[in-house]
This record gives sequence, C-alpha cells and structure tokens, in this order.
Amino acid sequence: MIKWKGIRWSVHPLFVLVMIGSVMTGYFAELFTLFLIVLVHEIGHVVVARSFDLTVREVKLLPFGGVAEMEDAGSIPAGQDALIAIAGPLQNVWMGLAAWGCGQLGWWDPEWASYVWQANLMIGLFNLLPIYPLDGGKLMQAAFSYGFNYYAMMKWTSRISIALSTLMIGYALSTAFHSDAGIQLNLLVVGLFLLLTNWTYYRNIPYLFVRFLMHRDRVAVRTIARGSLARPIIVNLKQPIIAVVRLLWREQYHLIYLMELEGRIVKVVPEKEIVDRYLTERDPNRAVIELFR
Repeated sequence: MIKWKGIRWSVHPLFVLVMIGSVMTGYFAELFTLFLIVLVHEIGHVVVARSFDLTVREVKLLPFGGVAEMEDAGSIPAGQDALIAIAGPLQNVWMGLAAWGCGQLGWWDPEWASYVWQANLMIGLFNLLPIYPLDGGKLMQAAFSYGFNYYAMMKWTSRISIALSTLMIGYALSTAFHSDAGIQLNLLVVGLFLLLTNWTYYRNIPYLFVRFLMHRDRVAVRTIARGSLARPIIVNLKQPIIAVVRLLWREQYHLIYLMELEGRIVKVVPEKEIVDRYLTERDPNRAVIELFR
C-alpha cells in the first residue's frame, strides 16, 4: 500500500493472485497493461470526486476495476455519485478507441491493439453490471435514491446484487456441463467475491445507516443554500423511532408530522430532532411521541 495525493492506494489480494498467475504463465506484458487500464479507470473516479471537493480515503485495485472509498459516503448527492461512477467506464471508452485507432493506423501490432481495446471493452462493460460495488451497482443506487428512501435503497441494492452474483456463480459452474472448457474459474472467483462483498454489505446495513444519519446535517445545509422546500413525512404517534428515521430520503430534508389516528396533527418537528434522539436513545423501538412529551 502506498499513499499518494492524500489517498491510500492498495492492490486487493484477488489482484495479487492474478498477478502471480500471469507472471508464472509468462503473460507479464498483458498483466502490466491490465494494471494500467485498471489504474486509469480508478483515476477517472478520483478526478471527478475531487472536482466535487469530496475526500477519497482509499482506492483498492481489483482485476476488473477497483473500489474508491469516499469519506463523505452517504451524504453525496445521487447525481454526483452517478457521475463519479460513470467516470471509470468512460476512461475505458477513450483507451479502447485509442488502442483501436493505433491498430488501424499501423502504429501498434494489430494483435496487440486488439487485446488492449478488447480488455478495455471487457472491463468497462463488466463494471456496468448492476452489482454493488461495481460502477453499475453504484449507478443503480443513485437511480434508486429517486424512488426509495435511503434504507430501502440499501436493502434493494444488496438484494439485487446478491441475486445477480449468485446467477454469475451459477453460470460459471454451468459451463462445466455445456462446454469442453470446463468451469469458468475467473468468473467463478469474481462471482464469489461479489457475493461475499454484498452479503457483508447486507449485514452491515444497520451500521451504514447510522453513518448516513450522522451526515444528515450536510443535507440540511444544501437544502437551505438552495432554498428548497422540506419534504413532509406523516407518521403515527405510536410508530417506533427506528421506523421513522428509516423513512428519510437521501437528498431531501424532512419535517416530521406526528399524527393521531383520528387525523389530528399533534406536533411537527424537524428531522434533526428525530435523528438526534435516535442516535442517543437506548431503545430505538420506543414510540416516537414518548420522546417529545
């Protein structure tokens, strides 16, 4: 691991295994090219994130791309998150076109040019699969942020990612029965990695949600700066506080209306009061009205 421009850069153990295998089989040039492609792919993410004044803590390089960890994760607007995600595959577009052009102009050996543009095509398209933490998974998260509250967005992202990772593993295993090539080991390993990552993500949703709540003040600042209207949330007096905070949306600031079953509004509180009470309350299942008596 090295630190450059304030960012920790590391190579994932999965990539290390690929490197060892490539060196042992004599594919060093292909390995070095793959490393450069993945590095430029991740630099694309970092440059766009930095343009939004976001802090990138660490970049982990993987054989099919990488993972850039943002310090501001959870408070980044969905639109910015989508632009950061798509910036990686866009690097593969220009690199692939450049390699193809060099081959057509005779500047590179046609076979080598074909390898480089096909490698970029493979990495770019693979990263667009709607599986977290691939770029396609992050684009899916950004899209879901406009149709679901934050907690539901995380749940659906993890569920879809687990399902698609399982399908990837199943396909890799099924080739043993339909092809003379046997099991697609690379696809199997990547599928297992993505499945494990998303299973861990699913189990850590409660902790990730708390991190989201701890950065809600930034949403308030952006809302006030834009002069945007607060989004109302109407809840029953007896709803547990944990159920109320799970109704918060990613880019919306909320006013919480506490309503009796008869339809009378008892109290209106800004979301900050609800979030602060939740973060300090020992029993998150207490009725929300009990916190404001």
